[in-house]
Amino acid sequence: MEAQPCVLENEAAKVPPTSIVIFGATGDLTHRKIIPAIYHLEKEGRLDAGCAIIGYARRPKTDDEFRAELRQALGEVSRSKPVDETIWRRLANRIYYQQGDLLDEQGYQQLAARLQALPESARFGQTHLFYLATAPEYFGPIAERLARAGLTPLPGSPAPRRLIVEKPFGRDLSSAQELNRILHTHFPEDSIFRIDHYLGKETVQNLLYFRFGNSIYEPLWNRRYIDHVQITVAEKLEVGRRGGYYDSAGALRDMLQNHIFQLLTLIAMEPPASLRAAAIHAEKLKVLQSIALPAEDELLARSVRAQYAAGAIDGRPIPAYCQEPGVAPHSKTETFVAWKLEVDNWRWSGVPFYVRTGKALARQFTEINIVFNRPPSVLFAAVCGQRLSRNVLRIRIQPNEGIQWIFNAKLPGRQAIHEVGMDFFYRKDSSQYLPEAYERLLVDALVGDATLFMRSDEVEAAWGIVDRLREAWDRQPIPDLPLYQPGALGPAEADALLERDQRHWRNGDEG
Repeated sequence: MEAQPCVLENEAAKVPPTSIVIFGATGDLTHRKIIPAIYHLEKEGRLDAGCAIIGYARRPKTDDEFRAELRQALGEVSRSKPVDETIWRRLANRIYYQQGDLLDEQGYQQLAARLQALPESARFGQTHLFYLATAPEYFGPIAERLARAGLTPLPGSPAPRRLIVEKPFGRDLSSAQELNRILHTHFPEDSIFRIDHYLGKETVQNLLYFRFGNSIYEPLWNRRYIDHVQITVAEKLEVGRRGGYYDSAGALRDMLQNHIFQLLTLIAMEPPASLRAAAIHAEKLKVLQSIALPAEDELLARSVRAQYAAGAIDGRPIPAYCQEPGVAPHSKTETFVAWKLEVDNWRWSGVPFYVRTGKALARQFTEINIVFNRPPSVLFAAVCGQRLSRNVLRIRIQPNEGIQWIFNAKLPGRQAIHEVGMDFFYRKDSSQYLPEAYERLLVDALVGDATLFMRSDEVEAAWGIVDRLREAWDRQPIPDLPLYQPGALGPAEADALLERDQRHWRNGDEG
């Protein structure tokens, strides 16, 4: 008989009546991610009938025009097709549009009045969630104007007012600290939700359950048994229309400071005292504070930066990065970065963490590989030698989320040993609905659970680490970045980074 699931507190709770105000409501993020997530929450019965959605943007638009645009986009991007028109109409009746400039004080006063006048206001009252789906330079000004319009948290009020902030959260440590200072002036830390959609992915959430809900892994999760850890975030798409932003950020700031460091902390953290957000954030922060940063020459030797050249992926021509729209013709911005890191604590001392991310690569995949020490090879040394494969725990974040054990077994019919795998993939092994990352993160923000969001001290600690490498690169510039062909998995220098340690990258198609 199959064991019944142990449902955690509030896991299936319906979110309370809330107004969800989306700044930047006519942008791509709203159409492709936020509204589809809200639609699926409505479809799953997670939204209270007192939840209203208000889009705030500069362009003039009626409620009906806004709803029609959202419906068209939903038909294109929704994972559950066709769109259920009954559910959409039920949701659309609670979607509104408020015209206003992001820097216009009067627009926020009009927004406050509109919120009070909505039919659902009798249900949501003074409970608001403000979603900043805007360019980062507006995060601080929006918070300040919300405060002047009387829309920030009220001392002693039982009605929460929360803020979701998209990435990038700053571009270095000093800018992140300044942004935190501005936001904290108007919103307490427990009302600020810095969103990283990677943390909403089902397999990322499963890391805590996998590590701490089973007895067989924890005894192995340390330097005695683990040889090294690899984290890869590979993107098949080139920079494209994001050239203007990307050329001022690069792969280091765009992906490593947030996505990759968050995955690293979940792998390396100690067991938290509880599943409450504060306890989990405390352990993640300790990991970031334990990342050892060597002298500058060694820091440079442990890192690789590169750009994609002109080429093609699947027959589609790809311009060189410096030829992309919005990119400086002689830009030295990296589109690929690999870095060897070490977590200097009792559990992980001597275990390298190899991380990499890049654009225009061969495949789109994100995965973590826990690579274990080789067993004593006395039984197989004469035949296998160092070719006896290591055991690997492969955690696939995307696509096809799941977990796979790779181990050695006898090849049937022969006196030979080879790699085999045991796996669990959500879409194959689970009949349950697999929510998108934004669905889970929106629910958590609406109920005030900050577990899967980044706390201010985590953000600042991550920026402090990234700044050290960026400063080393700036002090020792190189005439030309290494180039890699689109459709490869990065430059040869990234392979050499591991080969110096007699290791190799796991490239997403192994096992």
